[in-house]
Amino acid sequence: MAEPILKIEGLEVAVEGKQILKGVDLAIPQGEIHALMGPNGSGKSTLAYALAGHPRYEITGGSATFDGEDLLDMEADERAQAGMFLAMQYPVEVPGVSVLNFLRTALAAVNGEEMKPREFMKLFQEKSKLLEFDASFSDRYLNEGFSGGEKKRHEILQMAMLQPKFAVLDETDSGLDVDALKVVSKGVNSLRGPELGALIITHYTRILQYITPDVVHVMFDGRIARTGGPELADQLEAEGYAQFGSAETASASA
Repeated sequence: MAEPILKIEGLEVAVEGKQILKGVDLAIPQGEIHALMGPNGSGKSTLAYALAGHPRYEITGGSATFDGEDLLDMEADERAQAGMFLAMQYPVEVPGVSVLNFLRTALAAVNGEEMKPREFMKLFQEKSKLLEFDASFSDRYLNEGFSGGEKKRHEILQMAMLQPKFAVLDETDSGLDVDALKVVSKGVNSLRGPELGALIITHYTRILQYITPDVVHVMFDGRIARTGGPELADQLEAEGYAQFGSAETASASA
């Protein structure tokens, strides 16, 4: 097995004094896609925001290394520069900042230098076509007036342009119809390869019908309760999370 690009040991995280993560252990090798499933309130999104460095999420114990470096010692922007990407469950609107200017600024921040305008536009048009992202959106303010599907496509467009070493996709399938889900999944699959590791956080199994994970983890009550292969997702769809103490299901119609 390849050396993990992301290694988490005994991670504990609190939000406003309430302990959410209670000792998470997780190792994801470079080039693998792992799925993190679990019922609502199990701590999945808390893990995503803690990894991204959100100040509201207090690390109270444990460790996390990224590409051999102490992730928890890095500021949020340093994590992005190191090659970590977070696709949020609820992408924020940024009035006054166009899609094009946002992407150009993000690329410059991560790469340490601005891309030549012609090269940037070529990359933008190429990735927009891949994700069926209407290029006319380039002059619109970031996510303002976008549908849920358009916001999620733009998140994956960012990922495609930034080419991170590791991506955390926090419930990217939330609120998507089946057509948008297929396009987003196509975008993720197009980036799949030995240079990208990814953690797909999801409550349901439907995105895993289009992006086959190498490993599936189940989170329950702030810990990794079980780990298995892709067949574990099928088992969860059939049986739900009852075995872990929750009446919630792991299936949703596309």
